[in-house]
Amino acid sequence: MDMTVPVVLPPTLAGTGELFQLLRDGTPRTRAELAQLSSLARSTVTARVDALLSSGLLAPVGEAASTGGRPPTRFALNRDNRVVLAIDLGASHASVAVTDLSGRVLHQQTVPSDIADGPEQVLERVGAIGISLLKTIDRPVTDVAGVGIGVPGPVEHATGRLANPPIMPGWHDFDIPEHLGRTFAGPVLVDNDVNLMALGEFVTSWQSARHLLLIKVATGIGAGIVSDGRLMRGALGSAGDLGHVQVAGARDDVICRCGNSGCLEAVAAGPAIAAKLRERGLDVETSQDIVDAVAAGEVAALQAVREAGRDLGMVLATCVNLLNPSVIVVGGKLSEAGEYLLAGVREIVYQRSLPLATHDLRIVSTSAGSQGGILGASAMVIDAVLSARAVDDYVARATA
Repeated sequence: MDMTVPVVLPPTLAGTGELFQLLRDGTPRTRAELAQLSSLARSTVTARVDALLSSGLLAPVGEAASTGGRPPTRFALNRDNRVVLAIDLGASHASVAVTDLSGRVLHQQTVPSDIADGPEQVLERVGAIGISLLKTIDRPVTDVAGVGIGVPGPVEHATGRLANPPIMPGWHDFDIPEHLGRTFAGPVLVDNDVNLMALGEFVTSWQSARHLLLIKVATGIGAGIVSDGRLMRGALGSAGDLGHVQVAGARDDVICRCGNSGCLEAVAAGPAIAAKLRERGLDVETSQDIVDAVAAGEVAALQAVREAGRDLGMVLATCVNLLNPSVIVVGGKLSEAGEYLLAGVREIVYQRSLPLATHDLRIVSTSAGSQGGILGASAMVIDAVLSARAVDDYVARATA
């Protein structure tokens, strides 16, 4: 079928995508239940369910209890209809996964990968891994509904282009969607890695919270903001750049890589903590070294990590008053230091934020862990390809 030719649903099926949204949660429902939930006529629901079944987006999943006569059939999202390619790029690694339409990871591979190798080499690398993963699970490239990719730099989400990323030489304004779109069909969506970590955390553990703030503490510090269940990216995609907020009371001679002094990243990220510990005689270089020193009970490491938590809490207290999140999730490598980092954060946030803003506030470690970026990338694509409009387009082509 020529995908460039517009295909329109007949009037009787217009709105099929809206009905499908009632089945996005995976809960099996009968035609009668869908009619009740949607306030549509039973005949209209039947026509739209039949169209969704023909397209492969729905599948029968057994029968409901009979109230007299033939038991009604229940239907649910066919999560195996297509797959999503989810990619998480870090400074020194690349994770690639194939998920189904519910976000369940089917197969995944993580390899060392230097982001400074440049966009063409890195994207060729992850594209080849994606093809290999698809072959492993016996799915053709044509089954890919879309690609989601998280990158460690500021992204203009509407275009998928990076804007002067500090640790990604050669990536500025590179057209990632066009490059990956040569190999994979469907939308190619790009976002900052911390945004996708926040989205991954939200969809896996905190959908009932609705308002979430995820803080990644590692080599750098960044935040992802979920407000009323949606990512808040800001006007140009730079919302959540928490690492370059000045910490009150920080020394003027603490210079950040952004050129300013006293930034949160310059006093509380992994390199800053490691530098302090080396001054105290510990052989510490990386964030993992810091976590290992904490696990070993090194008093200097315990003190330094808790102090970093207090510095983080100084900035987060303002965020709590401004955004009023339901939960703050602390992720990134340094979150593996556990309660020592969280204790410092909680100490200052609860002390300096307004009582109403902290009344039901939870401050916790990540539950998605290193999978947050992958799960968020998958969720971003699923939201796009299973939106009401996208489903209408898909059903129109499948039933034409």
